[in-house]
Amino acid sequence: MKRNSWLGILGAVSLTGATILGLTGCKDQGTTPAGAPAGDPINITYSVFFPPTHVQCIAATNWAAEIAKRTGGRVKITVYPAGSLTKADQCYQGVLDGISDLGMSCFAYSRGRFPLLEGLDLPLGYPNGATATRIANAMIEKYKPEELKGVQTLYVHAHGPGILASKKAVKTMDDLKGLKVRATGLSKSIVEALGGTPVAMPQPETYEALAKGVVEATLCPVETLKGWKQGEVIQYVIDSKAIGYTTAMFVVMNKDKWAKLPVDVQKVFTDVSKEWAAKHGAAWDEADKAGQEFVAGLKKETITLPDAEQAKWKEAVKPVLDAFLKQAKEKNLPGEAFLQDIQAEIAKAGK
Repeated sequence: MKRNSWLGILGAVSLTGATILGLTGCKDQGTTPAGAPAGDPINITYSVFFPPTHVQCIAATNWAAEIAKRTGGRVKITVYPAGSLTKADQCYQGVLDGISDLGMSCFAYSRGRFPLLEGLDLPLGYPNGATATRIANAMIEKYKPEELKGVQTLYVHAHGPGILASKKAVKTMDDLKGLKVRATGLSKSIVEALGGTPVAMPQPETYEALAKGVVEATLCPVETLKGWKQGEVIQYVIDSKAIGYTTAMFVVMNKDKWAKLPVDVQKVFTDVSKEWAAKHGAAWDEADKAGQEFVAGLKKETITLPDAEQAKWKEAVKPVLDAFLKQAKEKNLPGEAFLQDIQAEIAKAGK
């Protein structure tokens, strides 16, 4: 699918502060799957950590609009982008506490809270966002992690292969020694395994940190270089897809809020969410292409690691996988089966 056609699907959305969706004036006058609106609409708040112009925030906003449409205006969702309601690392707890009814952020921003789902973010060589998103949803559906019992999980999505973007040239692992690299969750362990110095921070803080030299590089999907403008403050993109990790992201609802929804409205949320997971995956891949074009336009240099060097990086990060398996075993979690299933799905995608 061409980039323009995908953006056409997402639509042009302008957000200032919060975007209110699902107003009764937007509904069809005919019968809808969830019936006609009766009385006051169901008001729902949605905390999204992405900035309003980011393709994933646009996708989230259009998901909310589709919910409103299919409920015939019975649901009104207010989207709070850019962490304006709860910050990226507070989003999940904010949903639990009822600060927001819905939340979208990264599992990795709550390190230790999701010991099984951390396995999704391992450096396994994910080929693209569509595959990572499909696998993430399949694993949650199969394993039904206890760590998600406090919320209603609607869907998850995950970006394409994470790479290294740097202010300094990195051509070998030796060049990484002591390099201050922004990372989160398991990607911190990846940086350590490669000899770098991880600095934990969420994406919204990374641009300024790179600009000021607080960090010298970042592990990220290519889309970040445009979506968060970080391509402006780096000089090199290192093609390290052999250890391409992903970052899985949740879309969850407060349990009490979910329980209060009429059954037919719950079904709309479930149906639309199943459709939208794939849209997010496709959006990640289109955004990666846009990110590549963005840095090329800025005349940034791409460094492709030779096969022998890629093999060294793959070998170096194996302890990260071992640590995940050890932790999972200590917590009586099915880490080995979980990891094997992910690897099998990645292998299938490569055929």
